Amino acid sequence: MTKVQEYFPQLLLAAYVFVFVVLGIAPPSGREVWLAENLPICFIVLVLVILYRRMRFSNLSYFLMSFLIFMHTVGGYYTFAAVPFDWFTDFFDFERNHYDRIAHFSVGFYAFAIAEWLTAKALTNSRPVTYLFALFAIMSLAATYEVMEWQFAILGNPEAGAEVLGSQGDVWDAQKDIVADTLGAIFALVLFHALRGRGETGLRQA
Repeated sequence: MTKVQEYFPQLLLAAYVFVFVVLGIAPPSGREVWLAENLPICFIVLVLVILYRRMRFSNLSYFLMSFLIFMHTVGGYYTFAAVPFDWFTDFFDFERNHYDRIAHFSVGFYAFAIAEWLTAKALTNSRPVTYLFALFAIMSLAATYEVMEWQFAILGNPEAGAEVLGSQGDVWDAQKDIVADTLGAIFALVLFHALRGRGETGLRQA
C-alpha cells in the first residue's frame, strides 16, 4: 500500500476542511442558508471521523462518500439552484439547474459503505438482504431529509427556506430528489456487487 492509499481518508478530510473554510467566507447564499446546508454535512464528516477510530472503510467507499460532502459544501455556498452549472444545463438542454439532482444521486453512494459494513461485520449472510437493507436505508434517509427541508422552509425564514428547498418551481422536486437518491444507491450497490469478489471492498479494524 502506497502512502497516498494509506492516508487517503486523511487527505480527503484535509481537502474538505480547506474547501469548507474557503467557502465559509462571505457565502453569497447568506449565512442562514449556508448554515442549514452545511450542518448536516458537518455531522456526516464528524461521524466518519469518530468511526475511523474503531473501523476504516475501503478507500473506494470514502471516495464515493466524499462526492456528497464536496458537492453539498459547494451547493451551500451558492445555493444549489445558483451553482454555476450552465455547461451541464446547456449540454443536455435542460430547463433548470440539475446540480442538486446530481448531488442527490451521490447520496445513494452511501449504500456502498452500508453494504460494506454489513458484509464485514457478518450481520447478514444473505446478499439480497444486504443490498435491500442498504437500499431501503438510503430511501428512508432521503425521505427524512426532504421532511426536514420542508420543516425548515415553513418554520424558519421563508426566503432562506425557499433557497434550501431549491425546488426551482417544480412541485414534484422532493419526489424526484428521492428517486435520484434511490438511483444512486442502486448504482453503488451494483458497483459493490461487481467489486466484492476482487477484494476491493471491506472494513479494516483500527
